[in-house]
Parts: sequence; C-alpha cells; structure tokens
Amino acid sequence: MKQLIISTLLALTASAWAQAPVNVDVKDAWVRATVAQQKATGAFMQLTAKADARVVDVKSPIAGVVQIHEMAMEKDVMRMRELRACLPLPAGKAVELKPGGYHVMLMDLKGQVKAGDVVPLTLVLEGKDRKRSTLEVKATARPLGGAATAPAAASAEDHSQHKH
Repeated sequence: MKQLIISTLLALTASAWAQAPVNVDVKDAWVRATVAQQKATGAFMQLTAKADARVVDVKSPIAGVVQIHEMAMEKDVMRMRELRACLPLPAGKAVELKPGGYHVMLMDLKGQVKAGDVVPLTLVLEGKDRKRSTLEVKATARPLGGAATAPAAASAEDHSQHKH
C-alpha cells in the first residue's frame, strides 16, 4: 500500500512538472495610443524565454483581430506582413517587439486607446514539448508621437490605411 501511495505521488508530481507553463519574462510592454476613429494600433515589448519556446497566438478584449506582424525591408521598400506560424523565442535571447520590426497588431479596435490606459494582452506560448500555456500582459498606452517612438518608425507603423 505504501508503495502504491508513493508511486501515485511521484506520478502526480511528474505530471504537474511536465505541464508547467512556458517561462517567459516580459519587459517594457506598451501600446501606442490612438485618435478617436482609429481602428488599429501596435503593441510592443521585449520577450525572453528561459527555454526555447514560441508565441503562437495573442488575444486582447479591446480588438476584434490580433496578429503578430513583421516589418522588413524588401527591395528598398518597408513591407509589413502577418507571421502565419509563430514568433520563435530562442532560450535566453531577448526578442524585441518594436516599431519597425516584430510587433502585435490590434485591429478592429472596440474603442479609442488613450494615453495611460492599461491594455490587457494574452500571449499563447508553446514549449518544445508542444504544451501550451498563457501569459497575461498589461501594456500601458503611450501617447502618439511620444519619446518612445522615432519619427520614421511612427510613419512606418501607421496602419490607418491598411486593409487587413
């Protein structure tokens, strides 16, 4: 009987350990504030995973559509595209989501995002074992044209005329 109890406890402990959430540190999470009728904005942050992982989805109650995008130069033209698969997070390496690079697009906004608002984001993470977990992030809205954005990045990030 004693061995059965010990075996059961060990199995439960191993199961709980195997289902542990993906461990990712988030730094400097912020969202760009919007004007009254603007329907899209970007969210930015720095992500560092303890072990190889990836972001497979992002959700937010303030937007009808949330996607991870990448901006990159292609033949002297800055292009933006949705990452269809995932955003890799190599172990111990900081991955920067910033204007002009990887970023989270919040589209079909349900209302204006004002400077100082706290925007909830849910990152869906996947480890090498394919087990998924979620990470709740609170991103503070920064004013349009604030010191956090460079003028060139601000114009590249203007999605008001994009059709997604």
